Order: sequence, then structure tokens, then C-alpha cells
Amino acid sequence: MAANANTLTNRLKQQPWGLWWLQARRLTRIEVRRNLLSWRASWIYFLAFVPAAILLIHAVFDRFDSRNRLDMSDDTMVLAGIVQFYYIRLGVFFGCLGIYARLIRGEMVERSLHYYLLSPVRREILLLAKFAAGSFSAILLFGSSIIAAFALTYLPYGTAGHDFVFNGPGLAQLEAYLAIAVLACLGYGAVFLLLSMIFRNPMPAAMLVLGWEAINPVLPSILQKISVASYLRHLMPVSVPGDGIFALLTVETEPVPAWAAVFGLLVLIAVVLAYSCYRIRRLEIRYTTD
Repeated sequence: MAANANTLTNRLKQQPWGLWWLQARRLTRIEVRRNLLSWRASWIYFLAFVPAAILLIHAVFDRFDSRNRLDMSDDTMVLAGIVQFYYIRLGVFFGCLGIYARLIRGEMVERSLHYYLLSPVRREILLLAKFAAGSFSAILLFGSSIIAAFALTYLPYGTAGHDFVFNGPGLAQLEAYLAIAVLACLGYGAVFLLLSMIFRNPMPAAMLVLGWEAINPVLPSILQKISVASYLRHLMPVSVPGDGIFALLTVETEPVPAWAAVFGLLVLIAVVLAYSCYRIRRLEIRYTTD
């Protein structure tokens, strides 16, 4: 046992970690520019910032019509509903689908992935660099949009809004929403990156994932662990009860501590990424069929 441990340690020390880190950084920079500065990303910007635009219109018009002004508790519930029902279930989901599916499958369609595969870069480094670039892009877009939505929710209240944010629970709620956005981007990103390697068209598989996320709250507890939204549900600082079809998304489940939810989701992401690294080592490109 000791000899095997020493052999493994020596092999790890002999690996070119510095070269791999340099390659990963350069690949990540290239992919980030392609993700954020491409006209193809315009619809993802729309998905991210449409709630902030709606809240801006709400703030401007209600400023001149006091009869339609909601109180702060109502606006807090509205913001929580936007995060719970829009960002987690739709905005981040489809935004990550657009970002991460393009990283592998998109380059196959454009017939450019083989340039990466023929370069002297380990495929695992290529995959992890693409995942890091997609994660940075998604977190930047959706994190910024949540900050904007949060600011537009409480700025119209002036001093009362300032006190709620900095002297009340507001700042803690914002931190929770940002943590949820980060974990959602990482979780959905890992899933869609894997799907883009398995399927020629990942959209049908993504729709199955969306359906699985929708019915997950009513599944047995062991199956609930194979879901991104099931972990994020336990991190919401303000819970919004659902009406009608949204009631399915808010089924009460056994409470889970925040640290356990975060750890469980990180384990799920690590497992998916590990399998993705296994898959990309065996990835073959046939442009006659892809």
C-alpha cells in the first residue's frame, strides 16, 4: 500500500501541471471572447436581462402613479418569484443550453473542433477549459442581471430600500440569489456540456431534462438527488408558494441544510464532469454524419 501511494505521488509530481495550467488559461480566454462577444449570444443577453428591463419599466411608471405602487414586502416576493420560477427554471436553463451546447457540438457543426483535437493539448484540459469559459460567461451574465434586478427592486424606495438592503435582510438575500445563480450555471452547464458530446442534437435531451426538473419534487428522495433544481430549492432565502401549474415546482420536500445542498450539487457536478472527461477521450468526429 505504501509503495503504491509513493508511486502515485511520484507520477503526480512528474506531470506538467504548469504547462496544463497555461494551456487552460489561454483556451479559456479564447472561449470567453467567443461566448460574450458573438452576435449569436444576443438572445442569451435577452434571457438574462429581460427581468431587469421589466422591473425598470415597473419602477419608472409606478414612480408617477402611486396607486399602482406595491409595498416592499410585495416587491420582495416578486423578486423571489423571478429567481425561483424564471431564472432557475427557464432563464439560466436555456441560457446555459445555448452557451454550453455550442462549446462542443457547435464546433462540430462548424467543423472547427478538429483543430483543437489535433493540437498538443490533452482532451481533458480542453474540456475543462471550455467548461470554465462557459461558466464564467454564464455567471457573469446572469449574476449581473440578478444584481440589476435586485437594485431596480429596492432603489425606488429610497432610504427605506437602503435600510432594507444594508441594515436588514436584503444583502443576505442578494448573496443567496447570487450563490443560487452560480450553482445553477455550474450544474446546468456540466449537464449540457455532456449532452452536447452524446447527442448530435442536444435539444430533445434538454427538454427531457427540463421535464425531469419539473416533476422532480414529487419523485422519491433518492431520485431527487439527480437534479440541479432540487438542490437549489433548499437555498432560496424567500420561498414563494406556487399557484396552478407552478404548484408542482414548489412541492414541500424534506428540508436539507444549505451546506448539504451545496455539497450535494458540487458532487453531482464533479461526477458529470468526470464522465465528460471520459467521454471526450473517446470522442470521434465524422463530418460526413455530424
